[in-house]
Amino acid sequence: MSATTAQILKNHQLRVTSCRRDVLETFLDKNIALSHSDLEEELKENFDRVTIYRTLKTFLDSDLIHKVLDDTGVTKYALCHHDVLEDHHDHEHVHFKCDVCGETQCIAEIALPALSLPAGYVVKEKSLLVQGICSKCS
Repeated sequence: MSATTAQILKNHQLRVTSCRRDVLETFLDKNIALSHSDLEEELKENFDRVTIYRTLKTFLDSDLIHKVLDDTGVTKYALCHHDVLEDHHDHEHVHFKCDVCGETQCIAEIALPALSLPAGYVVKEKSLLVQGICSKCS
């Protein structure tokens, strides 16, 4: 287990378990949005689908990952990139899906614009998916 993985889990007040460590390491290694089935395929030798699902739920509840919009209808998740100096971060950023490799990545440097909705409407979350060709495939 890497010191980084253990420290990230501890920073989120999470107990270090083998599944949490391996799921987190997979997110760190891949550095793209992953679905439950992606993680299940990667970790099937060590963990069942329910254990992986519970780990994803724990990570969501602890603000370690966030859900990612994708055009496939499959829920994907990506690591949150927390500001080192601040406790707060924003999930409202652009996501980019490559038409060639199919990978979806967070573009945290581009925040979503503020929206002004008509009276009576309440924003719960915003998302923007940009599709094109990523730097690896272009």
